[in-house]
Amino acid sequence: MATHLILGGARSGKSAYAEKLANESNLKVTYIATAQIYDAEFGARIQHHKDRRPANWELVEEPHYLAQTLNRLAKPDQCLIVDCLTLWLAQWICADCNPPKDSNWQAEREALLALLPTLAGTIILVSNEVGMGIVPLGEINRQFQDEQGRLNQAVASICNQVTFVAAGLPLTLKG
Repeated sequence: MATHLILGGARSGKSAYAEKLANESNLKVTYIATAQIYDAEFGARIQHHKDRRPANWELVEEPHYLAQTLNRLAKPDQCLIVDCLTLWLAQWICADCNPPKDSNWQAEREALLALLPTLAGTIILVSNEVGMGIVPLGEINRQFQDEQGRLNQAVASICNQVTFVAAGLPLTLKG
């Protein structure tokens, strides 16, 4: 099992870097998209991501139950990209995103953290680094920043490799 967390700011090149690593793995690739489309502008962003991916990559859209999806798809000869943990978190803690009633963020977070070290194959996780700016105004914004920072730290501690991407340039933090 190889797990790789790729962190960076918005439009830093982290997704493109993850896709490059997946392509270079020479494994069958499944792209797990956690985003839901809420407006036309965001739909265009998602389409940009889709357009640059190889046609032979499988796409699985899963905005909430990430651990279950990873458990189902991980295999020794498989590379899974999760893009991204940031949107996955947002959809659990933002009431306007209609998170499922049958679970909660903490349970799903713990399920992911327990599962990651057990998975077969290559797992590439993409996440935003949101802690390099100021503490935001508004309770939900601070909650998001806090939870994202805690999630990134927990996932980084489990992963074999961690890379920070800025201006399209990867910087190895671990591994």
